Amino acid sequence: MLIRAFHRHDLVPLTELTIDTFRPFYEESFRPLVGEAVFANQHGDWQGDYRRLVAGLHAPERHAHVAVAEAGDGFAGYVAWSVDPGRRNGGITLLAVAAQHRRLHVGTALCEHAFAAMRAQGAEVVEIGTGGDPFHAPARALYEALGCTRLPTAVYYRQL
Repeated sequence: MLIRAFHRHDLVPLTELTIDTFRPFYEESFRPLVGEAVFANQHGDWQGDYRRLVAGLHAPERHAHVAVAEAGDGFAGYVAWSVDPGRRNGGITLLAVAAQHRRLHVGTALCEHAFAAMRAQGAEVVEIGTGGDPFHAPARALYEALGCTRLPTAVYYRQL
């Protein structure tokens, strides 16, 4: 596996990887959990939201970067992060690993790559967020294995 910097020609395949990665969450977990009205309000255009988000993830002028993991069969995954040099902290914005590469330490390698880049930019602390639902359990396990401390939070939705 090779981890390299993002190139503009990566945008379409990484966007599709993101949509494929998170489709089960939105369609099989979040939608049935909150119902159609809340789903439509909060994430009714989740695919379009990701198309817009992924297009703006790599912006070095804003200290925002993307690294791509390539394997013999194509993209294995990617990580996006940003750094706030004034506060000396960074954050993982998005981590996506292709289904066939999960449980093969691709996520670990991508996070470690981002951590090293953030340290090089002066960050001393990193923040990573994920969901508390069953879909996000592998992400929580990864972040805890990387030595991150879990901060319990709760988010509530209600249709008015």
